[in-house]
Amino acid sequence: MNKETPSSDQKTENVSFGFREVPRQERQGLVNDVFHSVASQYDVMNDLMSAGMHRLWKQDLITQLHAPKNDQPFALLDVAGGTGDIALRYADQSGPNTTAIVCDINEDMLSVAKDRISKVGLESRITTLQGNAETLPVADRTFNAYTIAFGIRNVTDIDSALKEAYRALKIGGHFLCLEFSHVEMPLLDRFYDFHSFEVIPRIGKLVTGDGDPYQYLVESIRKFPKQADFAKRIEAAGFERVSYQNLTGGIAAIHSGWKL
Repeated sequence: MNKETPSSDQKTENVSFGFREVPRQERQGLVNDVFHSVASQYDVMNDLMSAGMHRLWKQDLITQLHAPKNDQPFALLDVAGGTGDIALRYADQSGPNTTAIVCDINEDMLSVAKDRISKVGLESRITTLQGNAETLPVADRTFNAYTIAFGIRNVTDIDSALKEAYRALKIGGHFLCLEFSHVEMPLLDRFYDFHSFEVIPRIGKLVTGDGDPYQYLVESIRKFPKQADFAKRIEAAGFERVSYQNLTGGIAAIHSGWKL
């Protein structure tokens, strides 16, 4: 019996790209194209996707991080860190010896992050690193915390990314994921569906000239696991004390886990 056949099967396996099924090996390139096209207007994109609520949700994430405000060292890895928004908020609200690495697979997004970091003079505390969440280019047990905001649903192999998060964290390290999720309030779910599929792509096209990235993004939210199912996958990666908090009725959620 040939044990190598699963690898050839994997090459032809289809995975979801929004509501489309595409070959696994093509998905990351398609996701990259989406974010190449919106990199310079990423914050506008998040405003459209969340009606501006992402700013409050990100503050909730930073609050749950509990980064020290004194001189204690603390190292954050912010994966799919995009334009550096989480890392900049974290640095602004934590002590002088806290550091962050913004890791993203997309060089256009990292370019925007570098410019933002430079403008506020935080190059000594925040650095950037190009890398894939599924195979992080970092050493084992390096970071006190790992954050990923609005990024994990764009990862092809979510379970591999969760295992990599666990590997990168020190014992006692904190995993936090902020992601669009599934509305759990009656009536709000219908309104949000209408806003997502009828309003967001059209406004996105008016504002940025291209509605297709927004169509993919709203579809990818619907394909993402429900809150409790995602929590089980975090536990399967090795994390303990896993919990989640719904935000704005479940439009988004923060999942938390610890490496103990």
